[in-house]
Amino acid sequence: MELLTASSATFSPLPSNFPSFTFKATISKSWKSHPGIVEARLQGFLLRTRTTISKRLGICCNSVGPFKEEFLFQHFCQLNKGFSSQCGLISIRYRSSLLKVRSCSDRIRQCVSVLFVQLVFTAMLVTSTTIALSETPSLALSEENRLFLEAWRTIDRAYVDKTFNGQSWFRYRENALRNEPMNTHLAIRKMLATLDDPFTRFLEPEKFNSLRSGTQGALTGVGLSIGYPTASDGSSAGLVVISSMPGGPANRAGILSGDVILAIDDTSTESMGIYDAAERLQGPEGSPVELTVRSGAEIRHLALTREKVSLNPVKSRLCVVPGPGKSSPRIGYIKLTSFNQNASGAVREAIDTLRSNSVNAFVLDLRDNSGGLFPEGIEIAKIWLDKGVIVYICDSRGVRDIYDTDGTDALAASEPLAVLVNKGTASASEILAGALKDNKRAVLFGEPTYGKGKIQSVFQLSDGSGLAVTVARYETPAHTDIDKVGVIPDHPLPKTFPKDEDGFCGCLQDSASTCNMNGGQLFAR
Repeated sequence: MELLTASSATFSPLPSNFPSFTFKATISKSWKSHPGIVEARLQGFLLRTRTTISKRLGICCNSVGPFKEEFLFQHFCQLNKGFSSQCGLISIRYRSSLLKVRSCSDRIRQCVSVLFVQLVFTAMLVTSTTIALSETPSLALSEENRLFLEAWRTIDRAYVDKTFNGQSWFRYRENALRNEPMNTHLAIRKMLATLDDPFTRFLEPEKFNSLRSGTQGALTGVGLSIGYPTASDGSSAGLVVISSMPGGPANRAGILSGDVILAIDDTSTESMGIYDAAERLQGPEGSPVELTVRSGAEIRHLALTREKVSLNPVKSRLCVVPGPGKSSPRIGYIKLTSFNQNASGAVREAIDTLRSNSVNAFVLDLRDNSGGLFPEGIEIAKIWLDKGVIVYICDSRGVRDIYDTDGTDALAASEPLAVLVNKGTASASEILAGALKDNKRAVLFGEPTYGKGKIQSVFQLSDGSGLAVTVARYETPAHTDIDKVGVIPDHPLPKTFPKDEDGFCGCLQDSASTCNMNGGQLFAR
């Protein structure tokens, strides 16, 4: 990889009249009366000046390629000898932060020098403001404002859209802090609403704990994953069932992927958010909940009892298909229902067990898998791939990260593989399906997937509450943006194709079934 050297770019010193940090005394004085506003204005100053700095430094990825972070930092300090003493301290305190900023490719990044200069300037600003605060401890921010600023900073750092839905994020904070005292949780919800992103939301402490328990293997409810209607659903009213957990209360009542929930306990879902609906569906074990569900043209009223739904993510089965002589194919069927923290380990265990029975090929069933933990999706992709890109992580400026594999973690990279998908296949499932398809590792069967092309991360706040934040969108290895479109399979599946392991094996073994259309095996490839 090309590295930046002294001969590969020309640096210009900063102009003599460039704004300096000699206004520390003014900062300290103003902080006493309006600490939040001063902080916002300092950030505004940084925003106005960093473009000028990047132009003066003259570094742009589309002209010089990737470079080492240390070089740029040291050169900045050399150009600005007045800051040399502070640079030494900052180099020690912020070196780890600088090293975390990755090199960028020529094609997709704008001037990354801005990022490093921002770290240097932010360090100086923090030094000044920290001194001011230490001199006036009685004038520290209130606990309510601290929590609000904590949430604001989390969004500022992590949110995918750096235009923040077309608003000045610094100005919003300044205006909000003028409305003291504040109901912090309400203020945070109001702030998030300005982003107009249904997947970025505030989580009360109990909801945050419930979300964490769901990714750890169990939750109490009716076993449904739900989402907003899309154009393919043909209706904007209600909430769509993405998947119904096998064996759960909803599944036993006949609720299937694609059904629409019109009401929960007589409360219409027409304008209800999916997280509000999820909260209503969960509750104490043994408690009742009533659902109004539309299945096609039929509307049903169902009374369900909440249960503790164990999220065992993997079921597997060896299917021996009758064949001439001793050539009977042996297919290993693996159904992956969710991406919780046990998923990748369970898939590895299933593969090892099936291989001990001499399987010739694998079928990975991702139908009605609504996703879960992003890292688990990456780890499972590595199991099947000997090399290649798994997913591109993008923001508003383009690709910012690449997840790939060199085959070190591969376990089943050679056997023929078929992947089954449907409109209940969402999120991490789509990342996995897209990676296997674009790397030509598997053939996909079924229908277009759900189309959730964004990634959320969960951040805990200091009072035990949390934020779920859309941190990125993603593209498949072929640079396909699947948001609201889905992953398109290679071949359709018959509508009567079974959804469980017993039905799958029976279908393959029945020569007259839909699995053996046109006199040949459906998965002959």
